[in-house]
Amino acid sequence: MKTVLGLDLGTQSLKALFYDFSGRKVVACESAALGLDQRDDGAAEQHAQWWLDALHQALAKVDPDIVASAVAIGVSGQQHGFVPLGKTGEVLAPVKLWCDTSTVAECDEITAAYGGAQQCIDEVGNPILVGYTASKIRRFAMQGGPLYEQLDCILLPHDYLNFYLTGERCMEAGDASGTGFLDILERGWSRRMLQAIDPHRNLLECLPPLRDQPGVIGCVRPEVAQLTGLTAGIPVSTGGGDNMMGAIGTGNLSPGTVTMSMGTSGTVYAYSEKPVIDPTGEIAAFCSSTGGWLPLLCTMNCTVATEQARGLLGTDLSAFENLVRRSPIGAEGVITLPFYNGERTPNLPRARACVLGLDTRNNRPENLLRSALEGATFALRYGVDRMRTLGISATDIVLTGGGSGSAAWRQAVADICNVPVTILHQDEGAAFGAALQALGILESCDPSDLQHLANDHLTRNEAKSCEPDDAAVTLYEEAYQHYQHALNALTPLYS
Repeated sequence: MKTVLGLDLGTQSLKALFYDFSGRKVVACESAALGLDQRDDGAAEQHAQWWLDALHQALAKVDPDIVASAVAIGVSGQQHGFVPLGKTGEVLAPVKLWCDTSTVAECDEITAAYGGAQQCIDEVGNPILVGYTASKIRRFAMQGGPLYEQLDCILLPHDYLNFYLTGERCMEAGDASGTGFLDILERGWSRRMLQAIDPHRNLLECLPPLRDQPGVIGCVRPEVAQLTGLTAGIPVSTGGGDNMMGAIGTGNLSPGTVTMSMGTSGTVYAYSEKPVIDPTGEIAAFCSSTGGWLPLLCTMNCTVATEQARGLLGTDLSAFENLVRRSPIGAEGVITLPFYNGERTPNLPRARACVLGLDTRNNRPENLLRSALEGATFALRYGVDRMRTLGISATDIVLTGGGSGSAAWRQAVADICNVPVTILHQDEGAAFGAALQALGILESCDPSDLQHLANDHLTRNEAKSCEPDDAAVTLYEEAYQHYQHALNALTPLYS
């Protein structure tokens, strides 16, 4: 048996998926939990060593024969994290993550230095938002002191795993789109934006080679093979950000399909053959990892909303499903703005979660739980609507991530967005996408061939897929307008 290995470095865990591509089945999928250091100032950090420890732990859970069966590896990773390396490859500081909102001031400073948010959008494709890598680098420049002077290379989380596996330093255009300093139109580094981040240093010297097309970046080092049980010398593909690998893993490689990923954060994205620049900056103008573009909306709070509500009420997943079904659409007027981690869309990094509309009649667990689910989904529905205004239609939504495991939530997505929802049998979107990319390099696929590869290896789960219900669509439209009204009313409080 031969397999391809897809690694997915998330916020809460690292996952290792082994796919028998001849037998068309996942033969092992294990994960290891990750800690998260969050502070009152909005900081959210992890140590890169935690990722390596988790990699070893996840692989140690897999049968050694299966580990040794891997003939190629692809790596997916959480976007936007800043991994600062010294000359010998040492990590100089804790890694600030996508959900770190402590750098609002630095975002404002970079934006002002560049000439304003609209100038950023017009010339680079994206505004400088608090989750992006750019402001994290500026914070390190302002506060890192001697450590900043030692900065030799800037990597993103998935790049760091690639570096560990192969010894090669590089970035790829999809993941690099989330830095804030990649020119989306030219698919190259923006010298002017790098100067706005730090006018006193040529940061271009700290950036590794940029890969614009999927391919082999290197091979597994013998010392890594000895520690993990992997075979030395097997190829490692470019990999990409979790959204870019999720696009491959959900077959979102041509226009028409929209992927909705419901993890800790939420994303909505679609493939485009040309750049899609949103003049408001709400839809991120990202590149795909397959040579195209991947316009995307990100919310910083998705399953975190339901997990917080479940934790507060002491509700397990089975009870959650039953209670949500007991609450009517609209949760009897209870509205949750689920901004536990601040928020990117809308751009309210200082926001906090709010529950509105409670009275003595509706203050019940089932309404609080449904309201959390609905609030997270309404935020993503806004992305579907916004994409339509930019010419990106959704004929089908492929769901992935932890939230897609809930039947009630799947139906709510179909009804709230009024679009059919597809669930795939291969439900490990980003990890499976990384594995498919690895398979693609084995088969010498051109980027245009990846759609055919995905079609060959992805199958629709008819039992879990669903269609919108007309009556529910009407009720949700009213509930969505109430949510938007509440959001507009509270926005000034956190602006």
